[in-house]
Amino acid sequence: MAKVLIVKFGAIGDVIMALPAVRALYERQGGESRIDWVCGPAVAPLLACYPWIRAIVVDDHAILKGSATERLRALLALWKSVGLAKYQICATLYYDARYRIVTLPVRAQRKLMLSWTDRNRMLLPGRHHTDEYARILLGLEDGERPLGLAPVRPENLPLSPLIRTDTRPRVVLAPAGAKNMMRDDALRRWPVENYTGLASVLIERGAEVVLAGGPGDMWAVPFFDGMAVTNLIGKLELPEMLALLDDSDVMVTHDTGPLHMAGVTGVGIVSIFGPTDPRGRLPQRANTVALWGGEGFACRPCYDGRDFAPCLHNGCMRQVSVEMVVREVYEVMEQRRSERSMPPRVVAPASTVVAEL
Repeated sequence: MAKVLIVKFGAIGDVIMALPAVRALYERQGGESRIDWVCGPAVAPLLACYPWIRAIVVDDHAILKGSATERLRALLALWKSVGLAKYQICATLYYDARYRIVTLPVRAQRKLMLSWTDRNRMLLPGRHHTDEYARILLGLEDGERPLGLAPVRPENLPLSPLIRTDTRPRVVLAPAGAKNMMRDDALRRWPVENYTGLASVLIERGAEVVLAGGPGDMWAVPFFDGMAVTNLIGKLELPEMLALLDDSDVMVTHDTGPLHMAGVTGVGIVSIFGPTDPRGRLPQRANTVALWGGEGFACRPCYDGRDFAPCLHNGCMRQVSVEMVVREVYEVMEQRRSERSMPPRVVAPASTVVAEL
């Protein structure tokens, strides 16, 4: 049996975008390979939804942020788990060369990392990250890259944690996010005041509005005080979050983990982008739309895979208005209601389709 080792601690969105590529690698072996995935505890419950993956959970906080003693202790625990195994492929899906130490004792026929200098191991701009992960993992030539790999639906989801009691359309908002252990990418967020304005309009039109997010997103909750929303921020495990989304009509968020979680479920998606390019990140499935702010801005997109350009006003995200998002929410609802499968698309603030993915 061929064995594959994947090293990708997080974040959630990056893990989900890599999943279809890992699945393609698994299927290339006729479903007979063993996929070991080194991850942090935050994403382990997500990977547990995929029975063909064996999660090797490590203390990623200690490895990335701990003292020298804590880092060594965590690495020794990891090496004990993987050091005696022999792998066909060992893929460390990071650019930073410091991650090489994670797989130092691993024996593998082929070891690979992402690279800023080798085109064959680089996530090329303007292409979807999922397809690029697949090109790199499968060892394809540039012209052979796969196109449009769909998100991989999880198996054995629990029941929705929020049972419907009426026929109102359910819209889930994830107003925070864009933050992980290594950095806080505030420029990717749509202003929280816009989310409260959106919630007001949806409630007035008779929708059920649910707030979702992780424990680190609690700062957004006070902005919705006094509003008729159901707050589940910080209250759900990842499988429960997936079940909630699968039982909802539309998810609205920006370029963050909940967007990619929505992608592996059946919920309609309306997302807001600005400094990052949605063509590389919007889930590649039906009934997903990205509103890409910053039309006409010379600096868009400013994210180069490492950093954002210096910016004080976040004008590209602010260019997307509440009214634009409301319009797309009801368009996606109508698509789902009429059982139309619209391809993923990117829309400019002037309502002009920029691209179909």
